[in-house]
Amino acid sequence: MTCEKQVQVKDKFCLTIEEAAEYFNIGEKKLRRIIADHMDSGLVIQNGVKILIKRKRFEDFLTDLTAL
Repeated sequence: MTCEKQVQVKDKFCLTIEEAAEYFNIGEKKLRRIIADHMDSGLVIQNGVKILIKRKRFEDFLTDLTAL
């Protein structure tokens, strides 16, 4: 019997597109567009073809916006 621990989304350093869409209440398509436009801004880590969003940095990015 193995005991796997699940890390809550609010405690993760990076989020997948799906997790971020749910956490930030932004559609996946819109989120992918934002990420594509800001790929070199330090908001994401790319692991092969997988894109991970830095949760805290993305929160700060959204805090400075007035519209998406």
